[in-house]
Amino acid sequence: RVYPLTIKDHQESALRKSAKRIEATVKKLEESYAVQDKQDVLAMCALQLASRLEKVQLDQMVNGNEVAEQIDKLTEKIQQAIG
Repeated sequence: RVYPLTIKDHQESALRKSAKRIEATVKKLEESYAVQDKQDVLAMCALQLASRLEKVQLDQMVNGNEVAEQIDKLTEKIQQAIG
């Protein structure tokens, strides 16, 4: 289906890529599983994409914590050197 959206010009590329990723995921799921209902395939697709997003966000949080720890260590070393 076509869904009319109002978006900014700079969002178009990302939206088109997202649509292609959804289409590819749906196709892969349809080929891999004997699912008759399109709504079930779309639900599986949504779950898979949300799971990937959650993993990326978790990975970024872990990396952010590591960076914060390194900054704290450097700050402590600087304070020791100064004072």
